Amino acid sequence: MTKHRVLVVDDYPDAAETAVVWFALQGHDCRAVHTAKQALDESLSFVPTIALIDIGLPDRNGLDLASDLRGRFGTDLFIAAFTAWTQPDVARRAFEVGCDHYIVKPASPSKLHLMLWLAEPSRRAARTQLSS
Repeated sequence: MTKHRVLVVDDYPDAAETAVVWFALQGHDCRAVHTAKQALDESLSFVPTIALIDIGLPDRNGLDLASDLRGRFGTDLFIAAFTAWTQPDVARRAFEVGCDHYIVKPASPSKLHLMLWLAEPSRRAARTQLSS
């Protein structure tokens, strides 16, 4: 499996730190931030390959952040919306703004493993070719 640089964006510090520890135990480099502004700033130096973004951030909607990160990194960045919101229109909007995956909290290890599996470059390239 590819070693990823994972940026976790969640305003709940315990959730963010739990994710960081889990990804580190899987062999990935991971950083946590708690606001959209911190995520944009951190992404410049860290250059994530995966962004796990809570939709309900204190300073901005996480879907707007996802759209900004998609514009900044294109398809090199795998973006997963990470939220307790289960409404179908929220999931639909997440995919419309460029999210690759939608995870409903709580994020079990199996949900995170699935995200890592989907984020593998070979799988992403195959999906891109199929949709072209």
